[in-house]
Amino acid sequence: MRTRNKRMNKDVKPVRYSYGITSALLAGGAAISLITGFPAGAQVAQNHDLQIADAVPAAGAPSSFAELTQALMPAVVNISTRQSLTIEGRRGSVTREGQSLGSGFIVTADGYIVTNNHVVRPDGRLTLEEVTVQLSNGDEYEAELVGTDPDSDLAVLKITRGDDFPFVHMGGATEARVGDWVIAIGNPYGLDGTVTAGIVSAINRTTGRRGAFDRYIQTDASINSGNSGGPLFDMQGNVIGINNNIISPTGGNIGIGFAIPANVAAPIVEALINGDEIERGYLGVQIVPVDEDYADALGIPENSGEFIQAVQPGEPAEEAGLRAGDVVITVDGEPITRDQSLSYLVANIAPGTRVPIEFIRDGERQTVRVTVGTRPSREELEAQQFNPDAEEPEPPQAEDESQLIEDVLGLRVREITPVIARQLGNSNYEGLVIIDVDSNSDAARKGLSRGMVIESANYQEVLTQAELEAQIRAVQEDGREAMLMRINPRNQPSRTVPIRLRDED
Repeated sequence: MRTRNKRMNKDVKPVRYSYGITSALLAGGAAISLITGFPAGAQVAQNHDLQIADAVPAAGAPSSFAELTQALMPAVVNISTRQSLTIEGRRGSVTREGQSLGSGFIVTADGYIVTNNHVVRPDGRLTLEEVTVQLSNGDEYEAELVGTDPDSDLAVLKITRGDDFPFVHMGGATEARVGDWVIAIGNPYGLDGTVTAGIVSAINRTTGRRGAFDRYIQTDASINSGNSGGPLFDMQGNVIGINNNIISPTGGNIGIGFAIPANVAAPIVEALINGDEIERGYLGVQIVPVDEDYADALGIPENSGEFIQAVQPGEPAEEAGLRAGDVVITVDGEPITRDQSLSYLVANIAPGTRVPIEFIRDGERQTVRVTVGTRPSREELEAQQFNPDAEEPEPPQAEDESQLIEDVLGLRVREITPVIARQLGNSNYEGLVIIDVDSNSDAARKGLSRGMVIESANYQEVLTQAELEAQIRAVQEDGREAMLMRINPRNQPSRTVPIRLRDED
């Protein structure tokens, strides 16, 4: 990751929360967080309200966490938000409101607050209307959203009035050891000021997704829904992690929680406070770990690198000569291991940097030099990874998807890019690809399904969501209850289907 602030001299190691079936974000509920000293304003301010030094327990198992908790509690806040969603329909507009709850902590005397992105932006379609933070003494303040980084799931708020708040420092994550005592303070299920204790269960924990942001501190301190964005403290009163997600078959705590490490979070938070652009490295490859089967087939040791399944055209990997079937084993001298994925290593290299990449091809080790590119947005990456044959629907609706199309047709669609066209098996495809179908819609009853392409609607070509929306409105204005749509079902002739429109309300 790179920011444009010259003061940023720490290595940035962004991580991201996981979305696995057994993994649950803690929005509306619980989270733990860890932070190390920053920004400059926080480091020089007199932290007179938090008498942490006198509260630090002696080495070994503490007889009580009471003194430390009492010292830290004033800097931990409860966060509540109010959001709205306006839907335009033929009968006018309908506004719906929602709320979310979470936790956070103050990191500067003038009221900058760190939390999770999913606490303040749980649904990209919603407009954030209001943020309220409550301190442990019951004082409430309005806060403004300073910045968010969805990839690392971090966000920064600022209390709009006041400049003498108690605060804590982010730090100590790199010194954390498995078995160290930690405490989490947050707002689980709306129970403000809840304190739980445990130990560091693992460091540099990956949850199996091996993405650029899949690296956490694992703890057995009890965290639940509402702890999201809250701090995970060490016994010196440092925020070593930001509570983010849990693994649970039930959605409740079972002692497996994950926090974003403070050394990962601190430079991102500082960049958000300063308004700097956050950039991360990118190669443009789709990869899988070298498990036992791949290792046996290739004749190489298990977990020695990652296998390239596909290379995105025109991206840095292709330009450097990497291709599908190569096994990447090091990046800039750093080995790819179970705990250190290719995505993680590359994301932490500044775009534009030229680095050596070592790989295995046809049993021989080779090296190429690659000029690292800039990681695309999450939406662009999802478009590259679109699988028309996936059985499960995609993640929740992106901000640029159409609510009108979903409400009236029961469809979620995406504009076809050259990458998606190739994934559909025909580079000449034009139109909108269906990514999800409401099983209760007429479209589902008429056989429309994920991966089919909408070529036209109401006899008009539709290449964008806006064009499809315009045809929906034209049919509504004519008083018709159904619309003709030309559908290409892939590997079959196109057909025209009448789809009944649903009432938006």
